[in-house]
This record gives sequence, C-alpha cells and structure tokens, in this order.
Amino acid sequence: MKLVVVGDSLLDVDVEGVVERVCPDAPAPVLDVTAERARAGGAALAAAFAHADGLDVTLVSAVADDEDGTRLRGLLAVPAVLGGSTAPTPVKTRLRSAGTSVARVDRGGGPGTPEVTDEMLDAVLAADLVLVSDYGRGLARDERLRSVLGRRPVVWDPHPRGPAPVPDARLVTPNLAEASAFADTSDPYAAAELLRGRWRARAVVVTMGRAGALLHQGDAPVVVPAPAITATDPCGAGDRFAVTAAARLANGSAPDDAVVAAVAAAADFLARGGVSGLHRAESTVDSVRARGGVVVATGGCFDLLHAGHVRTLAAARALGDCLVVCLNSDASVRRLKGPERPVTGQDDRAELLRALDCVDDVLVFDEDTPERVLAELRPDVWVKGGDYSAESLPEAELVRGWGGRTVVVPYHRGRSTTGILTRRA
Repeated sequence: MKLVVVGDSLLDVDVEGVVERVCPDAPAPVLDVTAERARAGGAALAAAFAHADGLDVTLVSAVADDEDGTRLRGLLAVPAVLGGSTAPTPVKTRLRSAGTSVARVDRGGGPGTPEVTDEMLDAVLAADLVLVSDYGRGLARDERLRSVLGRRPVVWDPHPRGPAPVPDARLVTPNLAEASAFADTSDPYAAAELLRGRWRARAVVVTMGRAGALLHQGDAPVVVPAPAITATDPCGAGDRFAVTAAARLANGSAPDDAVVAAVAAAADFLARGGVSGLHRAESTVDSVRARGGVVVATGGCFDLLHAGHVRTLAAARALGDCLVVCLNSDASVRRLKGPERPVTGQDDRAELLRALDCVDDVLVFDEDTPERVLAELRPDVWVKGGDYSAESLPEAELVRGWGGRTVVVPYHRGRSTTGILTRRA
C-alpha cells in the first residue's frame, strides 16, 4: 500500500530548559536551556508517523530555498518530492520546561506561493491513498493539485485557513474547534452533518480531545470514546489520528473501525509524551550510553505474543540496561509469512510489547530484515531467540562493524505463533 502525504511542511524546534527564577526587569520566567531539538513538522510530521508505522510513504510538499528550508529538508525522514515556495519557511519554536510549553515563537510563513511541479503530481497519481495534511500555507489551494487529488482516494485533515476538501473525500478529520468554525455551530453532531453535505464527503469525523471522536457517514452518528489518559502536550495528536485513520482505510477497514483505531493511536501517542516523546528511543539509548550502560536490541514479528516471546525478551533485557525491539511491519510480515499473516496488526503488536516491563521501546521497520534500523540504532548487543548459532545470523557482521556482539538466547520448543495457529486449524 502506497501512501502519499500532501501538505505544508514546517520546521518545529523545541527548546527545553529549567525555570527556577523570574526576570529582574519583568514578570517573565527565565528558561535556562538544557537542550534543543528540531524536527520536520506539519505534513512532514504526518509522513514521519506513517514511516515509523512501517508504511510505504512519500511526502509531497513545497519548501522554500532559505536557511530554514535547508534545515527542514535535512530533517526529513521519508522519501519526498518537493517543490519550491516564495514564502519563507514557517518555523515554530516552543520554549518548554518540565513537560509544559512556557511560550511559542513563530516566524516565517508570510505571503508567498508554493510551487507544484509535474513530479509532485505524478507522485500523487501513484498513490493508493492520499492524506492531505493542510496547514493553511497555500499548497492545498493549487488547482492542478486539486484536480489530481480528485482522482485518488483521499483523507483530508483540514485547516481553518485552508480550502474545502475536494469532493468525495473518503474521510475529513477536523477537530472540534475547526468544525465549529467551518459550520458556525458548537454542536459537533450538527457540524459533522452539515460539513459532510457541504463538502460532499463520504464521511466526516470531528475529533473532540478527551471526549473522543464523532463520526458521521450518512446514517446515525457514531461516538468513539477516548481512553482516559494524562497528557499536557496535545501537539501532533491530530496528525497521529489522521495517519492511523488513513492507513486503516487503505487496508480495507470500515470508517468506524478506522476511527476507533485512530482514537486509540492518538491517545497512546499523547500518553507517551506526544511530540516530546518522539525521540523516546533515541533519548533512552543516549541516556544509557551517557552513563556507560549497555544497549540491547532484538527483533522479530511477535505475532500472537506468547510465553516463548516473553522469555526471550526477558533474557535479552537481562543482558544490558535497556531493550529496544525492532518489529517487522505488517507488510514485512506478509512478505515473510504469507498473505494470512500477521494475525495481529503492527499497532497492536507494538502496544503489547511496550506494555512489558522488560521492553523499553519498539521501532517498526518495513524491510524484510532489520539491517537499516539496526544501523541507525547501533546496539551494543543484538539478541535473537532461535535454534541456530549467533554467527550464522546475517546481521552478525553488521553489528560487529561498530563493535557490537550478537547473542542467541535459549529457544523454547513448542512455543511459536505458527505452532499455535497450526494446532487451532
């Protein structure tokens, strides 16, 4: 399944620090900076979510040829087809302390016109499904682009400053504030019904934060409650929601099932720290290495999590100070195991793994083998559970290249997903 994310890309910068005093000349907090992280935001963030989920994704966007645009291009984590823009690159800088934003400084993104190239249009036409992540910077208004979007299945995440979605969108995903502004009513039920008709969309879902989401697709509205979580930073939740909904629809899910999955994914994203937690695996690994600890990684499909998996993971974690699981995506599992697998989708598999005390984080990869994600992670120890020698593993030479070692932990005969499925057949 080929997903293309179309929309405006931004440069997001988080400046982290500690506030312990107030300015002597004004009632303003003083932020003593401890770290600064930059990331690709806007549509580029949505594309990064899709890539992290193991999807085959391409970003189609417009980026100015300025210093911030150069920095933004360098942060892109996905294949991209980019046009230029006469508007300065939008930059959003958040000043943060103790997990809370103290202030935000915005610059760039003034008047200008994004460029839409033939290569961008071709990329959209090659998509199985397109997610339009509109951040109101003008790209979604381009008439040539809109004409092409009208020929593909589309999920549209709108913006108050942006245009209406193209007709026949499979799903439009405004939040409650956006839907209220578009429909001139604070009633989400009335807004969803009105906007579905106005936009000629197949379905409209209004996301309502802690209240969940309201889906309207022409019959009785469906309310999807959200899990109770503690979250202080909602940034990125809408992108997380839209990407999950788009991926589920592209894989054949009904709109209500896609929305249920999207609500759960957004809640999990916020519970894990939101955009501030995007560097969780990196931060975990960096923290362990800073104190001289040992980083351990293992990998596999982990379909139908069973006792053999848990024993292998516990044994792996005992070899070091943190354990990162490299998880085969759904597409990767299908290529390796056949069209009937996986039994459990990658989002659920990742959630189950993260719930284990012995697992510190999970990284999803889309290839058949984990070499790429291993090269990025560079663990000190690579662990596999199986009936073979460590040196017979194809990853062993790669890991040895940065001074790591490969270890095989005991194989638990009779405990495997294939065995479970065979006994149930």
